[in-house]
Amino acid sequence: MRAVLFLFLLFPLIELAVLIKVGSAIGVLPTLLLVIGTALLGSVLLRVAGVATAWRARERLARGEVPEQEMLEGLLIAVGGGLLLLPGFISDIIGLLCLIPFTRRLFIRRLRQRVEAQAMRQRAFADDLSARSGQTRPNVIEGEYERRDR
Repeated sequence: MRAVLFLFLLFPLIELAVLIKVGSAIGVLPTLLLVIGTALLGSVLLRVAGVATAWRARERLARGEVPEQEMLEGLLIAVGGGLLLLPGFISDIIGLLCLIPFTRRLFIRRLRQRVEAQAMRQRAFADDLSARSGQTRPNVIEGEYERRDR
């Protein structure tokens, strides 16, 4: 958790350093045009990919299926579009990876594997805790009875 917080705080500094390096290598105007161009590209790709994903989700709903794949893709498209709108080249690269269908499906596959592994660990941990604490479900015997008064 501390590593994520550290990277979250360090990320803007790294973005700024990369912007300065690129600006010194190619000039200020080309750097600004690249940043503005990737923001425009991100908004266009976000709109196109978002509409396509929404269309696929609508088709699956019409067939009576749950569109979980489309929902995850929609989430990654939104994240990718947001990252492209941010100024900086590192966020642009990550945003483009979220918008490209092949890498987006790869991210979703990896995310599902991690979620399944986490669920297995939690299940094993919960089973272990209940066994250690001695908490077991009581045995219930079902039956009928009749009350007889004398």
